[in-house]
Amino acid sequence: MNHTDFTSRFAIDPKTAARFSTAELRDNFLLSPLFVPGRIQLHYTNYDRMIVGGAMPTSAPLALETIKPAGTDALLARRELIAVNIGGAGIVAVDGEAFRAGTRDMVYAGMGSSVTFQSVAAEQPAKFYLLSAPAHVRHPAKHIGIAAAKRVDLGSQATSNERSIFQFIHPEGARTCQLVVGMTTLAAGSVWNTMPCHVHDRRMEAYLYFDLPEKARVLHLMGEPEETRHLIVKNEEAILSPGWSIHSGAGTSSYAFIWAMAGDNVDYTDVDLVAIEDLK
Repeated sequence: MNHTDFTSRFAIDPKTAARFSTAELRDNFLLSPLFVPGRIQLHYTNYDRMIVGGAMPTSAPLALETIKPAGTDALLARRELIAVNIGGAGIVAVDGEAFRAGTRDMVYAGMGSSVTFQSVAAEQPAKFYLLSAPAHVRHPAKHIGIAAAKRVDLGSQATSNERSIFQFIHPEGARTCQLVVGMTTLAAGSVWNTMPCHVHDRRMEAYLYFDLPEKARVLHLMGEPEETRHLIVKNEEAILSPGWSIHSGAGTSSYAFIWAMAGDNVDYTDVDLVAIEDLK
């Protein structure tokens, strides 16, 4: 591999996680780094075999390379991939077909695809957030702009959680084997995401927080509802959320985040709700 680095993240059970120190929580559930100029960074997880990563092409394109944990000659030999751009304008080439991706646009690549990432301008590089999960059938490549995503507005100013959810992948849109990806933006004055919270034991989830000012932070809540923990997260850092864990957060400023799931189904409503008064 010429331009790819990776880590392996083993699955942690809730009883073990409850005994972790702050450093141990960060070592196991914080995915860093993600965006390194001229590199692809991948984190191979044992949660539904999801790979979470970032590609930041500068002056030259970056081809998606395989990594040892995948066990295949090509990374997508038995996988599908979604790339969401949170940087400057970029291009994702899937089997030679070029898809131009502006900021907050998504490109899907099906099983067996070869993929290359490119920035339109090296001085304003694209930042592709990468999500990959095992696949059983090949679906066609597709570009979905933020304007074409399915929008759902939730929350209110009174509860500080007024937000817009953009569903990139849903049953009426692009087809995937198991990846489900979307983006949430908060209204001015709102700070809470996913509160009231929930768990979904049938699917893992990953959160990427972005559009945070340099000195701002998100207090991300995790753990079992009756045994919560927290991580302090800065801009462009991602969090792993096992199926047994809540995933919620409050920011010191406005922010956005990309959520991605893999697992047994793609039903957004298949969650187990947790009442605020039951959190500890």
